[in-house]
Amino acid sequence: MKFAKYLVACIFIIANAVPVSAQENAHKFSYEDYAAVLSAYVSSGGMVNYKQLKSNRKQLNTFVKSMAGLDSKTYDNWSENAKIAFWLNAYNALTLKAIIDNYPIKASFFKSAIYPKNSIRQIGGVWDEIKFNVMGKKLTLEHIEHKILRVKFNEPRIHMAMVCAAMGCPPLLNEPYEGRKLDEQLNNRARRFLGNPDKFKINRENGRVYLSPILKWFADDFVNKYGTEEHIGKQNKKTSAVLNFIADYLEKSDKDYILAGEFRIKYLRYDWSLNEQSIKSARQ
Repeated sequence: MKFAKYLVACIFIIANAVPVSAQENAHKFSYEDYAAVLSAYVSSGGMVNYKQLKSNRKQLNTFVKSMAGLDSKTYDNWSENAKIAFWLNAYNALTLKAIIDNYPIKASFFKSAIYPKNSIRQIGGVWDEIKFNVMGKKLTLEHIEHKILRVKFNEPRIHMAMVCAAMGCPPLLNEPYEGRKLDEQLNNRARRFLGNPDKFKINRENGRVYLSPILKWFADDFVNKYGTEEHIGKQNKKTSAVLNFIADYLEKSDKDYILAGEFRIKYLRYDWSLNEQSIKSARQ
């Protein structure tokens, strides 16, 4: 009898000593369908073949349905990186769905005076009205971005990974984000973003640094991780934090230039054109 009690106690201790990573594996959420979608319809440059995706949307629909059916208790057992990866994938996948649900995009006469005719901004309520089922809750893209990703996690690199289907956004990664390699993926996304002169560039001749407006709109999010008591040049606390973030991904000469702060900042024009593959590139 004593041996039986001892055996039960040992089993209980072992069961409760299972590490978080093993728990995650035991409740693994599959990105297989989403990975297939990204591989088939997103180029290495982040351009999307929306026409083909709309005609072959079964796997995207299956993935969206799997997000709706995910048990919140399973999600609660994941690591923070796994949770961030999930919400990034959710935001990007649901944006793809919003586009193909409205593709080809019908341009509004009034909106076309401001935005391109193929822009996501032509879709009424795309961020704050259209709702998607995620873990049994009806959520908008705006809620996922501003109430979950930006609020629940101290990870400003999400802004290098969330893609709103516009050319001004970061390019869409053609593989899912995963908790186990999220740091590597986000660092690669940051380098890719900052390596694009349409998003960031230094002009020493005229003493200016050009930034994507994304880094202005969400400057607050960089303060906790990259803010310091000493500001860069004449920049305020928020902009200094953004510049500290940028400096981490630059070669030494550019990094030294940024941290010296002897320049003016100009924000680049945001391109709201759809991140759609051309017919020519889609055939290649």
